[in-house]
Amino acid sequence: MDYTVLPSTDIKVSKLCLGTMTFGNQNTEAEGHDQMDYALERGINFFDTAELYPVPATAKTYADTERIMGKWFKKTGKRDQIVLASKIAGSGDYTAHIRDHEHFSPKHLREAVEGSLQRLQTDYLDLYQLHWPERRTNFFSVRGYRNHPDNDSWEDNFEAILTTLAELIEEGKIKQIGLSNETPWGIMRFAQLAQQGFPKMITVQNPYSLLNRLFEVGNSEVCMREGMGLLAYSPLGFGRLTGKYRNGMPENSRFKLFPNLARFNGDNSIKATEAYYQVAQEFGVSLTQMALAFVTSRPFVTSNILGASSVDQLKENIDSIELSLSKDLLKAIEKVQESIPNPAP
Repeated sequence: MDYTVLPSTDIKVSKLCLGTMTFGNQNTEAEGHDQMDYALERGINFFDTAELYPVPATAKTYADTERIMGKWFKKTGKRDQIVLASKIAGSGDYTAHIRDHEHFSPKHLREAVEGSLQRLQTDYLDLYQLHWPERRTNFFSVRGYRNHPDNDSWEDNFEAILTTLAELIEEGKIKQIGLSNETPWGIMRFAQLAQQGFPKMITVQNPYSLLNRLFEVGNSEVCMREGMGLLAYSPLGFGRLTGKYRNGMPENSRFKLFPNLARFNGDNSIKATEAYYQVAQEFGVSLTQMALAFVTSRPFVTSNILGASSVDQLKENIDSIELSLSKDLLKAIEKVQESIPNPAP
């Protein structure tokens, strides 16, 4: 396993991170625990979760992933071996069952942190993230900031958020803070406030894959110049970049179980995946591992978040750390990106 540190800290983390959003939905508690065991055995010391998980989010399954992980920590006593990250959910139709207003108010931030600590059976979180902004902006499946919403009632509360997070850091309940699904404007606003003495957002957890390299437009430069790092999620495009959907829709696959998760089902995503598959075939490598190795190798990526529904899948994903991409292979990847750029924003 390769390691780095969370930006601006001495916290050592593996370049691959175990994502857990399937625990409690696609995966049982026992299967989740098996993945945690195996990931740690392979040298992964960085686990990421969220109060929202499992996905798709429902009131019935709210925070079940954290509960499953907490039972593993209690059972194994290995909390001190893991760098643990979680998130507070932002506003949206799919989070109304969690809270329906002022998502990042001091009261709700404190309640969310306390809830995660209780469910995870731990005294602290190494990294606590805002899952996405409260304000209305471009989120999933949108390539750019389109029309500024005239009816956006959001008021700038960045200082209030950071003040509360600073208190939680002082109390020892969280160590570091980060963002998720954030834009260059939001990242820079937080970075500016850090220069004024507020706690620094050290990571940004955004989608990044061969099918969605929009992070490179703006966000990558912001992170590299401001000393922040990307925690890349969906590096396999919900499994699209494994190639398993090339000849149909396998039973129990994510797209089969959850057809509403359609970001990676467009014609251009299918065409691009086929092109990347041909590149992998030409260079004699696994499409899955090529896609993961590409993400892991980017200079602005701190850690690559792996999501798997079985230990066998997790093994292949982790094995990608051993794959080095040649200059010729990278050139072939760029040719596909230039012909079918970012088909799955």
